[in-house]
Amino acid sequence: MDENTTIISEVGEVKIAPEVVNVIASLAATEVKGVAGMSGGFTDDIAEKFGMKSSNKGIKVQLGEEQVTIDLFLIIEYGFRIPEVAWEVQQNVKKAVETMTGLKVVEVNIHVQGINIQRESKEEEIPKKTK
Repeated sequence: MDENTTIISEVGEVKIAPEVVNVIASLAATEVKGVAGMSGGFTDDIAEKFGMKSSNKGIKVQLGEEQVTIDLFLIIEYGFRIPEVAWEVQQNVKKAVETMTGLKVVEVNIHVQGINIQRESKEEEIPKKTK
């Protein structure tokens, strides 16, 4: 990720770390109905197995002086229309990041990495024996 973005005002300066944009974008994306989660890829999955948490799992943030580009790697719930979910995620992330940071979001790119298929419980299928 790039270095902090600095916003200079009359009173002083405000520095925004890429991790801040990352958290805002992650929360805004997972709020959308149809998003099962974020996909960090192979290296994040391996790191997670060793107990290391990745704060940027499924998100890539590129900060400019006053603008930001965000790439989101999503897993979508089975049964939802992917274009509709992606559009809603783009709108929600853009609004949240711009509102909270004051930065202009120039792009929110969605990369669908997979589909989450819910499996029904096997217990429902097996009738219980009564004596």
